[in-house]
Amino acid sequence: MTEPVVTRFAPSPTGFLHIGGARTALFNWLYARHTGGKMLLRIEDTDRERSTTAAINAIIDGLTWLGLTWDGEPVFQFSRAGRHREVAEQLLAAGKAYRCYASAEELTAMREAARREGRSKLYDGRWRDRDPSEAPPGVKPVIRLKAPLTGETVIEDQVQGRVTWQNSDLDDLVLLRSDGNPTYMLAVVVDDHDMDVTHVIRGDDHFTNAARQKQIYDALGWNVPRFAHIPLIHGPDGSKLSKRHGALGVDAYRAMGYLPEAMRNYLVRLGWAHGDQEIFTTEEMIAAFDLPAIGRSPARFDFAKLESLNGHYIRQTADIDLVAALEGLLPHIAGGDQLATRMTPALRAKLIAAMPGLKERAKTLIELFETSRFVWTDRPIEIDEKALALLTPQAKASIGALLPELQALSDWTAPAVEMVVRGFAERSGAKLGAVAQPLRAALTGRTTSPPIFDVLAVLGRDESLARLADQTVTS
Repeated sequence: MTEPVVTRFAPSPTGFLHIGGARTALFNWLYARHTGGKMLLRIEDTDRERSTTAAINAIIDGLTWLGLTWDGEPVFQFSRAGRHREVAEQLLAAGKAYRCYASAEELTAMREAARREGRSKLYDGRWRDRDPSEAPPGVKPVIRLKAPLTGETVIEDQVQGRVTWQNSDLDDLVLLRSDGNPTYMLAVVVDDHDMDVTHVIRGDDHFTNAARQKQIYDALGWNVPRFAHIPLIHGPDGSKLSKRHGALGVDAYRAMGYLPEAMRNYLVRLGWAHGDQEIFTTEEMIAAFDLPAIGRSPARFDFAKLESLNGHYIRQTADIDLVAALEGLLPHIAGGDQLATRMTPALRAKLIAAMPGLKERAKTLIELFETSRFVWTDRPIEIDEKALALLTPQAKASIGALLPELQALSDWTAPAVEMVVRGFAERSGAKLGAVAQPLRAALTGRTTSPPIFDVLAVLGRDESLARLADQTVTS
């Protein structure tokens, strides 16, 4: 019987959940769901100076917003330090580890000598076989793994393929520091073993760690999980992803108005392919996702592609759900309180009615927020420069002439309003656009908006007539 798959996402809470971490979490989540297994969450908070509660909350909030759930309660690595020390002592007792009393000065000299001679092995193993009775007084030792000196360490990586290291090039790594605290290498191995992790899916910046961690597994006689090291995300220019490219926190993408469904779809295509398919439902992702389909080359982050994909998801989202998403964003964006304080059931209904016209052009929820201003702004509405240029004295006079015909209209629907405006334009000998554009400027304060007759219908009779009347008053 095949053992159940267990993956884990193990972020360090020293900052926000960045976009590369979010993709790693997604790949772990998808593989666990694809195989009917579990994904666990481990917070690697051993760096006590840099780990913060705010960062932990940001990671959990980011995962929750993306819709990535984990099984069981989060595990906090620091709380397991006693278990890590126990394993280090176990290796020491079995002769698989030793106490090293080398001073900081000695270690520096060893590193400098190795670099001068072009050797990758930085520690010369001087305490590997010495009797601890030779230890200098007052020196607190570290505990080092007694790594194999000959042969090879081999990783059969699910993405990178078979990779081999010569053991003669690998150091006896430190397991326990002189202050008794476990190192990252030891803690990760012990935690993955104790959590029954079967697959370690992470960025390929951890790839060299895999060889060192395998040596710890071997020394303990534990099963080694299967590794899958994902290439990192690069910027559009092929260089390492930086803030100017989009190396931001997931919370920043949320504040920029991206939908979680679009972010998941975009992230899954950064390094993983399934034929030529670009758009995936969550169910399709889960069904198709597998590790060998992950490419070995770095993926390139492309904001234009993300925006295009987000626009697709906005258009596909039900109007009522889009308004709910917009409401959820308001606390996270500048000026969001302007709409939040106005929100009533009646205004919400107006926004829902406006969505079919608004969402056709919007690529982000921020754009929806801005273009929806005409629905909820107070009179007299703010008119931008381009719209103001359309409201010439002649245009205002035309609006004034049209106003009584609209005031006489009792059936205030888009088709009925359109009939009145078209009739007015024909009688005036004007093209429809020449009448509609000043109407748009007067009603929305902008030169672009949803179809003008839809705007009139959404605003309603009283608000529409009042805004038009505001523009017929000459100064």
